[in-house]
Amino acid sequence: MLINLSETLSVNNKVKHIEAPIELESFKLDGHEYKFVLKNPVSLTLTNLGERRLLIEGKTSVSLLIPCSRCLEDVEVFFDISLEKEVDFKVSAEDRTKELDETNYISGYNLDVDVLIYDEILIDFPLKVLCDEDCKGICNVCGMNLNKGSCDCESTALDPRMSVIRDIFKNSR
Repeated sequence: MLINLSETLSVNNKVKHIEAPIELESFKLDGHEYKFVLKNPVSLTLTNLGERRLLIEGKTSVSLLIPCSRCLEDVEVFFDISLEKEVDFKVSAEDRTKELDETNYISGYNLDVDVLIYDEILIDFPLKVLCDEDCKGICNVCGMNLNKGSCDCESTALDPRMSVIRDIFKNSR
């Protein structure tokens, strides 16, 4: 959702409260797509600080379905998002880039709520998700989820990368 900031920037000390829906259908990262389970509207407060500076404060909570890193079952992961950003409209886009200021959620005088929320999820996105601390994962031979039962595959599968070392021990006997 795009929010026009011109009206807020036109009056010093103006405060505007907005409930903005999240229009993202899914969260896409590194070629993977994660579905939303929960998308609460973003409660935004826009405050004109004067001298073409704007304070953006927001809160929301969302949850995504992310596969467990061991067994690949979907896990609902919650994100409580609370943000506070100050944007200086006197600074050009070129200068922001030089200062490594990431304000890709501002385009001209428009605030893109979806990009803002995407960036906040990206910052908090977990490196590893587990359905349970004791998750047994999947069998590397047949692919069965070992949390749901055991399989008849040989459990002493050898790592092929160690074949050179095994050959050394075989030849030394």
